[in-house]
Amino acid sequence: MPSPAPPGRMGDGRPPQESRTGHRGRRSRRRRPGRRLVAVLLAGLLGPALGTYVWADTELDQQVDLGTIGSRAAPGKGTNYLVVGSDSREGLSEQDKKDLRTGSAEGRRTDSMILLHTGAHGTTMMSLPRDSWVTIPPYVDPGTGKRYSAAPNKLNAAFSLGGPDLLVRTVERNTGLHVDHYAEIGFAGFVGVVDAVGGVEMCLDRAIRDENSGANLPRGCQTLDGAEALAFVRQRKQEAQGDLGRTRNQQRFLAALAAKAATPGALLNPAKAFPTLDAGLDTLVVDKGTDLPQLGSLLQAMRDVTAGNGRQLNVPVSDPDLATPQGSAVRWDAGRARELFAELRDDRPVTARQPR
Repeated sequence: MPSPAPPGRMGDGRPPQESRTGHRGRRSRRRRPGRRLVAVLLAGLLGPALGTYVWADTELDQQVDLGTIGSRAAPGKGTNYLVVGSDSREGLSEQDKKDLRTGSAEGRRTDSMILLHTGAHGTTMMSLPRDSWVTIPPYVDPGTGKRYSAAPNKLNAAFSLGGPDLLVRTVERNTGLHVDHYAEIGFAGFVGVVDAVGGVEMCLDRAIRDENSGANLPRGCQTLDGAEALAFVRQRKQEAQGDLGRTRNQQRFLAALAAKAATPGALLNPAKAFPTLDAGLDTLVVDKGTDLPQLGSLLQAMRDVTAGNGRQLNVPVSDPDLATPQGSAVRWDAGRARELFAELRDDRPVTARQPR
């Protein structure tokens, strides 16, 4: 679903790249000359496993600098990851877009957002509906230099208007939670990772048919390939709670994907994980403080949820169909949300309850 049209630049306007099955255009990494050569030399000198590790670490697109963002929330206890699924079509050919039913919008918008907290009481995966009605803090349009005052809008508008920096500031302003790490993956990377691990098993309690996303899945347990998985996590028309139902599907699937991708063998031997790394790096964007060990910790935290050492929930909601100037939005339950955010900030056991 396209983002609303508030003032400011919509997306970054970059042209779509070539097919994920052909030549892969990559974003400029702004790396020091010779870094790739060093990685190649180390690969030969230190062996395949360590060489793969060095290669993958140099390929990480660390374009988000959380250290330069002003007006941040104070750090709390534990670690918070903001995990973003963007609808970037980078890496998809026109045929890919048609097959995956992604549309042809340029730029990047948020398709899903999860604030993942790890600490003394396990992992909490908290979805932030993209249509959440929040206050976007003051910002400067990166394209025009024009300044905008704080204003209410949908959460996904923050990403369209100011990219990851403004999204992080908006999440922190409205939750009071400090974002320690940022990770974002686009459509092509998501499909590639799922295919690279050989698909992910999901058990559905009903058949799912959705023309918009292309989902056509029977009832029961089945292994979803990349295209089927993307359709599953994007569909919401058949969910009784719309976008809230979709966020729960996204959490279920990501936890299952992490459980398969973050096997002990893969985490200890980067060479084993080469196909997965290669499939995801093209559209993976992280912050400058996130390296391969941090990504491994993120995957392990998601994996822990499937093992029962954690919780999956949505931010508490009081009105899922709030009428706003930007269309229907999701209003958070201020009291329950404040209590949940305080528990996460202080790394206390999460007591929030909500219908599943």
